Amino acid sequence: MTLDVKIKKLRSGAELPERATPGSAAADLRACIDEPMTIEPGAVAAVPTGLSMSFPADYVALVFARSGLARKNGISLANGVGVIDSDYRGEVAVLVRNGSSEPFTVHDGDRIAQLMFVPVAAAAFAVTDVLDETERAGGGFGSTGISG
Repeated sequence: MTLDVKIKKLRSGAELPERATPGSAAADLRACIDEPMTIEPGAVAAVPTGLSMSFPADYVALVFARSGLARKNGISLANGVGVIDSDYRGEVAVLVRNGSSEPFTVHDGDRIAQLMFVPVAAAAFAVTDVLDETERAGGGFGSTGISG
């Protein structure tokens, strides 16, 4: 299945998102910056991509961390997962957090995150006094017996 996504380059050096392999679920997002950006330990920074986009209203674009950056450099997304709504037309920026004890420098063109498109089901919320019963019921965190 192919989804048509229109990309607008906001700066001349911006690079299109690209899947690393045919089996990649997400496409790499690259930094588009005029000069290197150093993120101090514990700090959060918005890394611009130089791109804005348009895609069908029944999809959402999700931004995920790159596992290699997390493992090797302690770089994660400040907001866990970035959500780009279908009606957003501003520049895509990636909120990264440096969880390491060393400064991390982002250079122009560095792969900084992954972008995935997922169908969205619009929820119709309805108030009720009764919910269907399940075996788990109200069991919360760790209630299924599965440990990390």
